[in-house]
Amino acid sequence: MKFTDITLNNKLQKSLKELEYHQATQIQQQAIPLILADNDVMARAKTGTGKTAAFALPILNKLIENDAKARFISALVLAPTRELVQQIYSSFTTYGKYTDLKTAAVFGGVSIKTQIRNIEQGIDILIATPGRLLDLLSNNHLSLQDITVLTLDEADRMLDLGFKAELDQIFECLPTKRQTLLFSATFDDAIYKFSKSLLHNAKTVTVDEKNELAENVEQIVYTVDADRKRELVSYLIGSKNWQQVLIFTRTKKMADALAKEMCKDGIKTQSLHGDKSQGARDKALSDFKVGKVRALVATDVAARGIDIVDLAYVINYELPYIAEDYIHRIGRTGRAGNSGLAISLLSPDEEWLLAAIEKVIDSRLLQQWLPGYEPDLTKAVKSNKSGDKQKTRKEALSNNKDGNTVNKRRRGQSSKQRR
Repeated sequence: MKFTDITLNNKLQKSLKELEYHQATQIQQQAIPLILADNDVMARAKTGTGKTAAFALPILNKLIENDAKARFISALVLAPTRELVQQIYSSFTTYGKYTDLKTAAVFGGVSIKTQIRNIEQGIDILIATPGRLLDLLSNNHLSLQDITVLTLDEADRMLDLGFKAELDQIFECLPTKRQTLLFSATFDDAIYKFSKSLLHNAKTVTVDEKNELAENVEQIVYTVDADRKRELVSYLIGSKNWQQVLIFTRTKKMADALAKEMCKDGIKTQSLHGDKSQGARDKALSDFKVGKVRALVATDVAARGIDIVDLAYVINYELPYIAEDYIHRIGRTGRAGNSGLAISLLSPDEEWLLAAIEKVIDSRLLQQWLPGYEPDLTKAVKSNKSGDKQKTRKEALSNNKDGNTVNKRRRGQSSKQRR
């Protein structure tokens, strides 16, 4: 289906034509008509499928048709990370460039004063992280009583990050009569339970069956000793002359350490994680996009919102504790029909993590050795004899020092520390 076949305002069609958006993706074809028809929608779509446009375009269209000029906030979009909020904000402003609609983004890590000024000037659409939105609500800087459309993007990630309590507080400030859209990369029991209190007679859209995962992304698993992973990463990037590589670690500490060591190897590398200031995060991402650095080492949460259409290489330096995050990681490459390569480095003590990933994607990933970096099998034997128990998913989450877990509240962190 072409965008010209979808009933969208001429102002939006003009923007789409300039962007050379011709053919709508599956999620766009299915979700846009349902949203335009005022349905609550629960949609599952993997990253890189065009889901932002799938909700942004119909929301913009509805607000144009309503011709609201009072500058009350009519549409609210909630997202789990600052980077994703910025990406969604950029999409709304780009698609709506020929409209009079005003959009604002609010998130932590930067001064709240500028955000307050933008809101006071009058906006129609607000994109926000839950924590910063609650700050603004608690200090009476805005009202959500005029919201007609609520969108939750990456709802599964918001639940994983322990935002359930914050979301419940926000929902109490919203009018009961509204349209609600829930977009998630996965549909599990937690998401279904969460959706029951939010959605009414919702239409379900699913476009990403597990066996269709990243069909244009080649997936390779190299078994290698943990203490040789960094050496292998630098060898791959250097010997193959890769110029733009996104590398994932589980923790902030590892991201910083790996970036530092790779710089010593002669590969210009920066790290990206939640402990960095917003300015530092923006600069690291900008430098990576324009090619000033060859490699970017990121944690899972920080990497949400990274959208580089021609990114060709992703390396899982450490496999994620949450198996579904593997889907998001490798989905950073192979976007917009391009091919991509996702390499995972597997140390012997991570076998259980690979098994969890294979269960989620419903596919076996063949392990192989790279000549010169074969694992020392005597180490694996010693490890098995030690009698150490494998961590369960719950234990792994509790011990994840990056803070990207559902157990943050139990550790006594405030919502300000979490966003």
